[in-house]
Amino acid sequence: MDLGTVVGLVLGIVLLLGSILVGGSLGIFINIPSILVVVGGTIAGSFISFSLPDVIGSFKIAMKAFFNKLEPPEEIIKELTTLANIARREGLLKLEKQPVKNPFLKKAIMYCVDGHEAEFIEEVLSKEVALTAERHEMGQNLFKTMADLAPAFGMIGTLIGLVQMLSSMDDPKSIGPSMAVALLTTLYGAVLANLIFTPIANKLALRSQEEQLNYRLIIEGVIGLQKGLNPRVLEEILKAFLPPKKREAASGGEG
Repeated sequence: MDLGTVVGLVLGIVLLLGSILVGGSLGIFINIPSILVVVGGTIAGSFISFSLPDVIGSFKIAMKAFFNKLEPPEEIIKELTTLANIARREGLLKLEKQPVKNPFLKKAIMYCVDGHEAEFIEEVLSKEVALTAERHEMGQNLFKTMADLAPAFGMIGTLIGLVQMLSSMDDPKSIGPSMAVALLTTLYGAVLANLIFTPIANKLALRSQEEQLNYRLIIEGVIGLQKGLNPRVLEEILKAFLPPKKREAASGGEG
């Protein structure tokens, strides 16, 4: 589970509830019609903007913001360096029996063991990476769209409340509920957009960047294995992908 996402979400909710409770009752901030307008309108707009499979798939991708923990790139470099040492001593075929947890790395090694050329390996793996990035971008776009729709439907709810209020000015009892709808829909839209939808879209973009880095390391490393690069040279090439402060942690592969 991604601790930063959970801490940020919980902290934001606690601060909002705290500010509400300090100033009054929580009950006055709960309005069912406002929730229906904002949440229902945002969901409806999302289904109109995207296909049903895309929406369902994007919510599955969104779980990466909470539960997906990628392997650190330093560990991937260590593993690739270890594999390079084994391949140098015992040959590429020996890699087939090595325990590899990362499915993308395992697939790349199988291509290498099967004797495919470096150009073929790079082309096939790069195509898979590009298609994965497209799927992730779809998830990001969905939540960006929801971040745009939520405040818009909040404004629509505000207009609905104002129309109701103005049409019943002769009944003072109806003015309060109408104003509640008018103001709370704007509040709900702003909270959903800025506390949930936009941060999730940004976290998914960050996750995608981190995953792309891991994929690039694996492709570069396996091509180096296939070409028979010296393990130490391969390690230095892969460490160039990392910021300077993380390069030391990537050292220490077998050999």
